[in-house]
Amino acid sequence: MNRLSMMEHVHLAGDEEEDMYSGFNDYSATLDTEDLQHDESFQKAVLRTSHGRRPPPTGKFPGMQAGRLATAARGRNAMPSSMGRQITGAVPADGAARPMTAVRAAGYTSAGNRGAGFDPMNIGAKGPAPPLEPKPEDSPEEKIKQLEKNVNQLIEESCFANSRGDLVLALEKAKEAGRKERILVRQRETQSMGDTINLDLTYSVLFNLANQYSSNEMYTEALNTYQVIVKNRMFSNAGRLKVNMGNIYFKQKNYPKAIKYYRMALDQVPNTHKEMRTKIMQNIGIVFTKMGQYNDAITSFEHIMSESPNFKTGFNLILCYFALGDREKMRRGFQKLLTVDLKIDDEEKYLAQTDEKQNNLVLEVIKNDALRKIERERKYEAERCLKTAVKIISPAVESTFSEGYDSCIEQVKNSQYVDLSHDLEIDKAIMFLKEKDFQQAIETLKSFEKKDSKVASTAATNLSFLYFLESDLQQADKYAELAMAADRYNPAALVNKGNVYYQRRDYEKAREMFKEAISNDSSCVEALYNLGLSNKRLSRLEEALDSFYKLHAIMRNSPQVLYQIADIYDQMEDTAQATEWFLQLIGVVPSDASVLARMGELYDAEGDKSQAFQYYYDSYRYFPSNIPVIEWLGAYYIDSQFCEKAVHYFERAAIVQPNQVKWQLMIASCHRRSGNYQQALETYKQIHRKFPDNVECLKFLVRLCTDLGLKDAQEYATKLKKAEKAKELKEQRATSGTRRSGSGRDRDGSAGRKGQRTNSGRTRGTLPDGDDDSFTGGQKDVDASYSDPLGPQMERPKTAAQRRNPHDDEFGDEELGDDLLPE
Repeated sequence: MNRLSMMEHVHLAGDEEEDMYSGFNDYSATLDTEDLQHDESFQKAVLRTSHGRRPPPTGKFPGMQAGRLATAARGRNAMPSSMGRQITGAVPADGAARPMTAVRAAGYTSAGNRGAGFDPMNIGAKGPAPPLEPKPEDSPEEKIKQLEKNVNQLIEESCFANSRGDLVLALEKAKEAGRKERILVRQRETQSMGDTINLDLTYSVLFNLANQYSSNEMYTEALNTYQVIVKNRMFSNAGRLKVNMGNIYFKQKNYPKAIKYYRMALDQVPNTHKEMRTKIMQNIGIVFTKMGQYNDAITSFEHIMSESPNFKTGFNLILCYFALGDREKMRRGFQKLLTVDLKIDDEEKYLAQTDEKQNNLVLEVIKNDALRKIERERKYEAERCLKTAVKIISPAVESTFSEGYDSCIEQVKNSQYVDLSHDLEIDKAIMFLKEKDFQQAIETLKSFEKKDSKVASTAATNLSFLYFLESDLQQADKYAELAMAADRYNPAALVNKGNVYYQRRDYEKAREMFKEAISNDSSCVEALYNLGLSNKRLSRLEEALDSFYKLHAIMRNSPQVLYQIADIYDQMEDTAQATEWFLQLIGVVPSDASVLARMGELYDAEGDKSQAFQYYYDSYRYFPSNIPVIEWLGAYYIDSQFCEKAVHYFERAAIVQPNQVKWQLMIASCHRRSGNYQQALETYKQIHRKFPDNVECLKFLVRLCTDLGLKDAQEYATKLKKAEKAKELKEQRATSGTRRSGSGRDRDGSAGRKGQRTNSGRTRGTLPDGDDDSFTGGQKDVDASYSDPLGPQMERPKTAAQRRNPHDDEFGDEELGDDLLPE
């Protein structure tokens, strides 16, 4: 009870809140008519009135209680009439509603959905309408429509295959579309529907087939197909396809016919299609240029430049003037080229000028949209045409190249392309470099020092490179610093700075410079390559390998990169990987003698003499003057007991190094080993005449003369004693520090491979009395051509021709170690 009394005084938070829908269900009890039938007071009052004396109603629903009030509303009981008739709108027992007489003639009733609907035609008695009969799928019309659909689908597939580069599949689809289209035409003729032939479909099939023939270089079939289209007068505007036929003749270098078809197409193109006519006339001009008819080409190009000027036509016109040597027209043509409008918006349009976020977002979107890319391509094409035109006409329009270049630059400065003048001056310096005029190049680049930062950075970068080539590291360092000060994010300047550190053997700082260059431009291959070299010098082989693997992903078939990867694996003593990468390198440069010798060295270290011999022999064929390779091959034949064949290689070595007595002694030893003592004696005598103080030669002369019973033995013995005494006195005077320890005693048979392996695996003393002693003093390794020519520059395998000429310039156009061209 206490709990109940407590709950009575508890009010929930929601109880006192106002209900927005409250009050709508509250009404006065006197207005409730539902219970009036059971209200005795009300019924008595009704009986006293005239309404209560009426007869009972007959228009009630079955089952309804008598005396209940009714209304004329739909779904409610009707009030009984005073005359006892059916109330309007009431529904009798049989379900037929009494119509409202005022609208009966129109067919409307008040029964609504209570009775039968309006059906004056008695349609309801017939039931629902039957479904539509589907057309049979095998009807001729349906078959023809399906065939048309298949042909269109084949044409689309052919076009898509062509766009993907799958030309064979595209041609197959085009041929299949042609076959099905012919089947379609025959079916129409069979069904007497020839006048409903789809000409557009036929044209599409033939046109696509001709295009696919042309793409597959089946020019005869393509021309035949185009002829079928052109000769059919039912195809409107088919004459324009003669342009395509002209293009095919141009590819076949049948220039007269190409001009004929271009002119026929030009006659059929109306004057309202100016752009089409311009392109055809440009083709005509190009064909005349190919034929050497420059005056006719000039006529076409000049007409285009007067009607619709563009850079390609203007450039071709300048070339024709240059071919004719018309200096004045070259100047006018270049001026005309500078007036061509690119029809692109200002660069300022893409710069954010307000703080409105919405405008800035729009600018970010349109900076790299498709239209912006087209604008960039047009601008690039314009700059390329102008730069190339300047390079071509500069030596012709003035007496000297420099004056002509300056004249063209002045014209550019007075045109709408004033920003291009700085690039032209940089190009001028590079042209001086190509002409080997380094002083003029340096002076031209120095003139940029006080100009805006971007141009100054480019000029300083090139100056740094030039001084680096001249081994003037101080000036190279100075201009690298200037380039970095003007633009710290210039990867070329950072590479040049790293090159200077590398050349000074400060590999750690060089490594930092190269890493910074890569962080600024991840595609800078020079920095990535030189970073690998720096890590290699610092014995960080894993990091070096990582750099070269990244570079290999960018430059798949670069011989320099492949060599560096193979060499690092060799240093890591992973012979299997080293062999695999050297084999890849041989696949790229199969005639590189140094790489072949390196492969022979690897197989020799593994004990596979036959494979080693094959690679050493191939190396000898490409470069027969490589002493370590010659030495290995000679030793191989001596080990194999074929001394006669070894003579050939030692004679080659004697030709390459005529002042080395070693090779002469080896030749004589081979003759002696093969039993040809008389030839050996003659060889030793020749050696003695050329090298009279050689102790080894005198020893063998004494031995051979004694064995053969010759009288000269005593004479040579006397000379031997004198030579030995002179040698002892010389050795006594020489200090230990100046003696070359081991000179002429250690064989480096692995062709200079870090002095760790012998070239044939033989033990010393195979050739008696020191004849087999090889010399290593002053000899280069087989891989010497891969050493760093100037520290940080890109290492690359040189060809055999380059090795034959040691005076070749080490800084060819393919050198990748430093940046020369402006960014």
